Amino acid sequence: MRCLSILILVVLTIGCNRKENKTIQVAKVRQVTQQDSIEATGLKALTALQAKNYEAFAALFHPTEGVRFSPYGFIDPTHKQVLAKDFLEAIKRNWILTWGHVDGSGEAIKIRVKAYIDQFIYNADYLHAPQKSYDAVIGKGNSIDNLKDAYPQLHFTEYHFKGFDEKYKGLDWTSLRFVFKKYNNSYYLVAVIHDQWTV
Repeated sequence: MRCLSILILVVLTIGCNRKENKTIQVAKVRQVTQQDSIEATGLKALTALQAKNYEAFAALFHPTEGVRFSPYGFIDPTHKQVLAKDFLEAIKRNWILTWGHVDGSGEAIKIRVKAYIDQFIYNADYLHAPQKSYDAVIGKGNSIDNLKDAYPQLHFTEYHFKGFDEKYKGLDWTSLRFVFKKYNNSYYLVAVIHDQWTV
């Protein structure tokens, strides 16, 4: 009888432990936050850009609003947003597009998509950037940063290098920011902003 009581106690203990483990596992699954989802989308975008997989990058564009590209921290709200299909068509047909104006000279930035990406999007290995942030601007220069005014209720990520050559004393810093908007329970890019020290 005593052996039977011990056996029942052992079975109950194992059963309770298994139930507790399942509860802990379920709790872990439910703890994925909004920030986690946004940062995961940002990581996908950086991975696609590093691999020059522009179809994968374009798949992350907001399906109805597209993406606004900004070569500098100041976002011009008059710049139209580009839909994924138009972005890919421009790459395929090698079109020259106007992306904004060169800092200092004011000349129009008229270049092909891949050249724009190399100069004003993935101009550094942001996938391995030493500094990253969520809803906080790291890179600050002498131009007006109007991200929070342009997208007041949206979340953003930033990937930042504080500089590459000591002789420039940090004036060669560079940042890439992604702004996200929710659509059908997933987060998509609505803005891709490059920033650096401006004249």
